[in-house]
Amino acid sequence: QVQLVESGGGLVQAGGSLRLSCAASRRTFSSYAMGWFRHAPGKEREFVAAISGSGGSTTYAVSVKGRFTISRDNVKNTVFLQMDSLKPEDTAVYYCAGRSKALVSATRREYDYWGQGTQVTVSS
Repeated sequence: QVQLVESGGGLVQAGGSLRLSCAASRRTFSSYAMGWFRHAPGKEREFVAAISGSGGSTTYAVSVKGRFTISRDNVKNTVFLQMDSLKPEDTAVYYCAGRSKALVSATRREYDYWGQGTQVTVSS
């Protein structure tokens, strides 16, 4: 079992930045691909970004590519999402997810573990 705890959400003005963190309990953290998803009111939960177990491969949703950066620290068992040039449409609850395989994936059902979510609100 892997426990994931997100932090770093908050309220920011459009054009601003936030950095989300997700701490994992598992010691074999590097064997897990990690992802970020978000859920806005009235919408389906959608993929944002993912990173392979080694950190050598990443993938992004088109809507965030060039603005968001996913990274990980396998010594500290933590994955990050740096969000720059934020827009009001980025407002959502952001969830960290872990996959029991090291290969990166953008598919929600392929993730086995989920955090409790952290709210990100971008004002116009």
